[in-house]
Amino acid sequence: MSEIKSNADVEPCLSVVMPVYNEAATVAEVIKVVLAQRPVQQLVVVDDASTDGTWEKLQSATGGDARVTLVRHEQNQGKGAALRTGFSRATAPVVMIQDADLEYDPTEYHRLLVPILSGKADVVFGSRFLGAGAHRVLYYWHSVGNNLLTTFSNMATDLNLSDMETCYKVFRREVIQKITIEEDRFGFEPEITAKVAALKVRIYEVAISYYGRTYAEGKKINWHDGFRALWCILKYNFFSR
Repeated sequence: MSEIKSNADVEPCLSVVMPVYNEAATVAEVIKVVLAQRPVQQLVVVDDASTDGTWEKLQSATGGDARVTLVRHEQNQGKGAALRTGFSRATAPVVMIQDADLEYDPTEYHRLLVPILSGKADVVFGSRFLGAGAHRVLYYWHSVGNNLLTTFSNMATDLNLSDMETCYKVFRREVIQKITIEEDRFGFEPEITAKVAALKVRIYEVAISYYGRTYAEGKKINWHDGFRALWCILKYNFFSR
């Protein structure tokens, strides 16, 4: 296999699933950047009943690109529910998650795809904490909470991940479509981690950049979600097997 140095070196092979909720300010720009990446074979955008004009923005943001599938939930259900909808519509050999804000950089898709395309991995986590790329400096207690949740998850799964809560998760399509997603909100992250660990598939981590947002800029996760994540670690590693 020839060396992959950029997205231009990768043939189209990727279904990007993008959950969206009240992201009218950024979603058009994110879609433009995603569709500009050569690996992208399909983009599935799931609007989770936005109320800020996001759905109207989506009608023009895709530019009529045939690779785009737009889906709208009539009632707000949460990120996990939007991903459940999106995964069911993915058709490319590889499936990944892309948030609709500007925190994660689609020009780094090639880094995440290398372990899968080289036949070494079935699932890849993008890690914000492995030291590569630019990282915006933000909330200290968020980083503490993230590290604690990742540690508890690792203790339960016997994995050694550095960033369980990362958005960038990449799957062989047959892996993600055999998993039933039960969580409707941010509990998806520990749930999917527990379920791929239980499958005994090959999991890799890849360093990524991170351009975090403040709450004033639209960040949505909060401390309630942290407590739910703790419960999900217990539930999906010990109570639901």
